[in-house]
Amino acid sequence: MNLAEISKFRRWQLDGRSPVAKVDCGDWQRANRVSRPSAKVRWMKEHRPRLVRLPTEPIDRVMEPVSRFLHIEAASGVFLLLFTLLPLALANSPYADQFLAIWKTPISFSFGEFEMSHSLKHWINDGLMVIFFFVIGLEVKREIVLGELRDLRTAALPIAAALGGMIVPAGLYLMLQSSGPGQRGWGIPMATDIAFVVGCLALLGSRVPHGLRILLLSLSIADDIGAILVIAVGYTSGIQWTYLAWGIGGIGLVMLLARLGVRSVPVYAVLGLGIWYGFHESGVHATIARVILGVMTPVRPWVSDNLLSEFVGDLGGFMEGENWQDIRERTASLRMLQRAARETISPLERLEGMLHPWVSFVIMPLFALANAGVPIRAESFAHPVALAVAIGLAVGKPLGIVVFSLLAVRSGLARLPQGVTWRVLAAGGILAGIGFTMSLFIAELALSDGLLDAAKIGALTGSAISSVIGMSLLWSLLPAPAQPH
Repeated sequence: MNLAEISKFRRWQLDGRSPVAKVDCGDWQRANRVSRPSAKVRWMKEHRPRLVRLPTEPIDRVMEPVSRFLHIEAASGVFLLLFTLLPLALANSPYADQFLAIWKTPISFSFGEFEMSHSLKHWINDGLMVIFFFVIGLEVKREIVLGELRDLRTAALPIAAALGGMIVPAGLYLMLQSSGPGQRGWGIPMATDIAFVVGCLALLGSRVPHGLRILLLSLSIADDIGAILVIAVGYTSGIQWTYLAWGIGGIGLVMLLARLGVRSVPVYAVLGLGIWYGFHESGVHATIARVILGVMTPVRPWVSDNLLSEFVGDLGGFMEGENWQDIRERTASLRMLQRAARETISPLERLEGMLHPWVSFVIMPLFALANAGVPIRAESFAHPVALAVAIGLAVGKPLGIVVFSLLAVRSGLARLPQGVTWRVLAAGGILAGIGFTMSLFIAELALSDGLLDAAKIGALTGSAISSVIGMSLLWSLLPAPAQPH
């Protein structure tokens, strides 16, 4: 089998059609006469074409399982939980002062007369976390163009649920803090933490219906859009228009280069750094710029599967000719193949795959380590801000999700996914009350000092209550998967 046939086999696999009907792998009709499905599966596995493997090195035996682990979304939730409990333990230990002092360490960058100096915590929250928000922008773009949010009828339920899950918690918080000093924290209980939700669903295993899983993930994405708008509208003050023009001009330059066909990631990385600086100094939170850049990332590949297949076929013939012995011709052809293979994957998919492990296993754990360390005292749980945040997450979230979903279904705009009842949806809504990452992020923007510590206690308490009750209800409501005979 030549390289072109292998490429066609991959394309037929993606299209969901039978590859063995197109390649010389034996009599497919004879296999179809086999009565047992398991025999058919065995026949297909035995006769499908084998792709050539690249040479392996000893280090690959170590790195391959590590790479697989880093791309498991459920593992990121467990990892994040560990890095949430660690700072909590250290902040309530004899080493609390030393641990909390680490995050106040000043870090400076200077070049000539230019200098930026901030604390380590600030660099994590306003520096590293912009990559987290860039990935959110990529996920939003993917869902809108290719995912559950691309069709209005399909997207109606998660969008309605997300709206309810933001409006009701914020309203409850404001009711409880109507005359209190923590009114600016109304955005804290509005967001769902997708990493923890995915981790909880993974623990429940195959008993979770596909419809509920997709609904909660789509809801979380829509929720993130709302949280980003909340940051832009509710927590921006003292705008420096010169720097803002710098940032907006950088976004315009990115659009121009994209139209001209510039596809170099380093070029856009440098421009992104300049855009971050402009927004950071303008007073508009820099996360907004990164989300915009994520949404601007192309979701379609530059080179189609058909074009790659033709190129690989032509290259196979070229390899058998005399010109292949010319080192310059061979190098140019292989570089073109390398570029064509890379550009068959869309920029969005390539960046998401490259950044996801860093966000899940480095940036978010560092954020948790820097922000979740709060001293816990008995009276902290009774603080009005802590109560308002916890009630907003544990009560307001599921209430808003169920009420707005009910309105959407009764009005005919949406319908419940297959296998999801109202009880199951309510239990999933409780699970969506886990609001760790975005809740802490917004709390850092909205409050300070004692109010900030109280808000963190409320976010951790509300998230813990939501995870325990939500998982317990789903475990009891959802039937156990059938055991194979």
